[in-house]
Amino acid sequence: MRWTVIDSPIGEFSVAGDGGSVCGAHFGRVASAVDEPADAPTRQAVTELRAYFAGQLTDFTLPLSIPRGSEFERAVWQVMTEIPYGETLTYGEVARRLGDPGAARAVGVACNRNPIPVIVPCHRIVGAGGKLVGFGGGLDRKVRLLELEARVALQRAWS
Repeated sequence: MRWTVIDSPIGEFSVAGDGGSVCGAHFGRVASAVDEPADAPTRQAVTELRAYFAGQLTDFTLPLSIPRGSEFERAVWQVMTEIPYGETLTYGEVARRLGDPGAARAVGVACNRNPIPVIVPCHRIVGAGGKLVGFGGGLDRKVRLLELEARVALQRAWS
């Protein structure tokens, strides 16, 4: 796994490729990260992330490889990828979609373990009533990501 770091509106953001796909992302600079991507998937990730942060991209098309996670976590991460840009679901709604209405806390744990944040959009999952709770990158980053998406979605709807 080779890490590359980019500057973004939410601070440094690292993304990793394994030669054939993107397999990790991290808020901040990973110690081994370099400034130039080493492989095609990571170059694509850098390009798409820059376009996303600029409000020009609403759907990532990267090849992804998630190297770990329980069956439940993987199911939560899949639901995350199905949440439309600029929209949110609650932890409880995700749990209900997975057929286990009592698993809202477990959904939160799976969100925290998401190995590819932003690209697999865990920031789109919120607490009951839309409350902003918990985020591995910090609530300030979650707010900024949600505001970016809301602004872009509104601009697109009104243009």
